Amino acid sequence: MQTMRAKRAAFATIAAAVLAGCASVQTPTPGDPFEGFNRTVFKVNDKVDTYALKPVAQGYQWAVPQPVRQSVTNFFSNIGDVYIAANELLELKIADGVGDIMRVTINTLFGVGGLFDVATLAQLPKHAADFGITLGHYGVPSGPYLVLPLLGPSTVRDAAGLAVDYYGNPLTYVGDSSVSWALYGVNLVNTRANLLTAGEVVSGAAIDKYSFMRDAYLQRRRYLITGGDGTGSEKSYEESLPKYDDGGAEESAPAPQGGASSPAAASAATAGGASAPVAAPTTPATLGGPNGEVQTVPPQQYVPPPQRTGLPVIRLLPH
Repeated sequence: MQTMRAKRAAFATIAAAVLAGCASVQTPTPGDPFEGFNRTVFKVNDKVDTYALKPVAQGYQWAVPQPVRQSVTNFFSNIGDVYIAANELLELKIADGVGDIMRVTINTLFGVGGLFDVATLAQLPKHAADFGITLGHYGVPSGPYLVLPLLGPSTVRDAAGLAVDYYGNPLTYVGDSSVSWALYGVNLVNTRANLLTAGEVVSGAAIDKYSFMRDAYLQRRRYLITGGDGTGSEKSYEESLPKYDDGGAEESAPAPQGGASSPAAASAATAGGASAPVAAPTTPATLGGPNGEVQTVPPQQYVPPPQRTGLPVIRLLPH
């Protein structure tokens, strides 16, 4: 009973904070009509991350050796490939869908249940897909940018696809609910630990962290839908913000051959014209850890910042 009361009190506090901040922005950025609401939820999420999730991830990184963390990443990535394959087939990307099914088969059989990524060594590329991307592939507009409590960046379309994503996740069907939630928790902490270095760089470099994260999220979603060549059927929500929405007719830079380049590098230039968005990586990015170790971030978990966002020049360099 006390636990239920504590949960209700926490949700009530978050709801009150969100409602109190909805009108905090008098003139929202064009293309981001919910900016007041979004910024408030973003601040709440950031506080939860700062005081709860991040410390746990730091302790996890300290206690668990990097090879073990990489195996955990591979395990959940292999499970995710099942749902990715389903979405690729729904998008009629037959070759990619079959390739994802082969990845799951090879990694499960020869990678000790997915602990080792044997499929990548066999030259089978990893893809990224969810139901929001599938809807965008068929021309459903993204709608306004939306920050969800605890879940983070999204759009109206992507938020609507979360229910399908939930039921499409194989972890949802684990018989024992306690085991299912434990797996969700381990995946969350492991993913956050993989992003510790990138998060520190963004926090220290971005003048407006909210805008930085919004631009990076929308640009990456657009890349995943259009495939980087601008030929996708994704539609722009707001003409006045063509660089932020993951739709429109602007050209996107093609993905570099062989996936992401060496240590993650991205830049945002000052005002003076727009350029093509940076391509989302198709292979894991490598980041230098705080103690000199190498951290690998899977392509679905690492979000490269946009090239042009109106922010000062930001470069992420290897240690």
